[in-house]
Amino acid sequence: MKIYNHLYQIVITSVNLPTTAWLQILRRNYVILTLLLGLNFILATPAIAANLSGDLLKQPATEITVSLGNEANELKFEPNHLELFAGKRYQLQLTNPSQLKHYFTAKDFADGIWTQKVEAGKVEIKGAIHELELKPGAEAEWVFVPLKSGTYGLRCSIPGHTEAGMTGGIAIKN
Repeated sequence: MKIYNHLYQIVITSVNLPTTAWLQILRRNYVILTLLLGLNFILATPAIAANLSGDLLKQPATEITVSLGNEANELKFEPNHLELFAGKRYQLQLTNPSQLKHYFTAKDFADGIWTQKVEAGKVEIKGAIHELELKPGAEAEWVFVPLKSGTYGLRCSIPGHTEAGMTGGIAIKN
């Protein structure tokens, strides 16, 4: 530590700037360095997911089927609790056998996964997904890899459906 203090004094005296000017320069550089490190972390997360996905795409996805409602038009998810593992590839088959439309809403869960694709009919969607709407008789396939462990809420965000019990949970474990 003495060496660093000594070098610091040499640099300050050789450049001949007042101490307050040096402090301002150091603070500015500290803020810039902090911002750059934070930006690097934010930009690295998709890259990490992309590197993970290369190997994971070669592995078969674990298939899980979730029904949004049922033929009796009961407002519930079947099953209403999912247990997943971080770093494993999943294929979530969503079906709506009821005569009502329903939403699969799990924003916090969706923020903690890497979505490979969502496929519905002849449309394939890639990127961040926070909510899926399934009309009566609709089916959708969601392929993803959980990245962040935790417990997340699931609900149908149509007014009255959550209150009637159309809720659930998703647990991601390491």
